[in-house]
Amino acid sequence: MSSDVLEAAVLQLNSQGDVPENLSVAERLVGEAAKSGAKLVVLPENFAFMGPEADKRRLAEPLDDPGAPIQAALRRIAARDGVTLIAGGFPEKSPDADRPYNTSLVIEPSGRLLARYRKIHLFDVELGHESYRESAATSGGSEAVTAPVSGFNVGLSICYDLRFPELYRRLVDAGAEVLTVPAAFTLNTGKEHWHVLLRARAIEAQCYVLAAAQWGVHPQGRSTYGHALIADPWGTVVAECSDRVGFARARVERAFLRQVRARVPSLCHRRL
Repeated sequence: MSSDVLEAAVLQLNSQGDVPENLSVAERLVGEAAKSGAKLVVLPENFAFMGPEADKRRLAEPLDDPGAPIQAALRRIAARDGVTLIAGGFPEKSPDADRPYNTSLVIEPSGRLLARYRKIHLFDVELGHESYRESAATSGGSEAVTAPVSGFNVGLSICYDLRFPELYRRLVDAGAEVLTVPAAFTLNTGKEHWHVLLRARAIEAQCYVLAAAQWGVHPQGRSTYGHALIADPWGTVVAECSDRVGFARARVERAFLRQVRARVPSLCHRRL
C-alpha cells in the first residue's frame, strides 16, 4: 500500500477491571482488524483497565520499563500483526505518585515506542446524578503531539479533549492530516454530542478522524456510549460500530483529503 493510502481501524471495547482479560480481548480484535487489512489500529481510552480511578495508581507504568506488562503486551501485538497501534489512554507514572498521566502511546510494527501524548483536558464534570473528577487521580499533560504513521501526520488526543477545538487547531498547524480520539464517552453525553463533535472536528480541521470507543456497562455502574467511528475530512461518517464489541475499518486517502482542502480552502482563509 502506498504512503498516500492507509487502511485504519478503530476498536470498540467493553473493558472491565481485569487487565489480562481486557488485553486478551484487545489482542483478538487487533488481530481481526489486521487480517481485514488494517495497518493502523486505534484502541479506546482505558483499554487495559476500566475500574475505579484510584486503582490506576497501582497499574501505572513508567515508559522506560521494558518489562511493564501493558506496554509489553502492546509491543507484542503490534509486532505480531505488523500494525501501528495507537493505544487509547492508559496510566503512565508521573512525578505525582497518586496521580499518573492518562497517556496515549504510538507503537510501531517493530514494537518501538514512537510517540506519547498525555491527556491535557481532564474530565471534571457534574452530570446530574453522575459526578466525575478525573483530576483527583490523574495528572494533566501540556503538549500537543503529532506522529508520522505510514506517511501520514497523525495528531493525538483523548476523549474529553474532543470538546476543545483549539487543541485540534494546534495539531493542524503542526501538519496533522489524521486525528485520533480514543474515548470512553459517557452514555448520556455520547447520545447528545459524540457524533456532532467528531464530525465538527473533521470538518473544521479538514482531517480524517479515528475515534475508538468504550461501550456498555463497566464497574461501579459506569455506562459508555460506544459508536466507535471513522469520519472523513468532509465530515462524513464512513465506518461505525453498532452496539457491541468489535471494530470499524476505513481507508484514509490523501487524494481525498487534498481534494477537500482545495474545494473549501478554509485552513488558508484563517484570520485570527
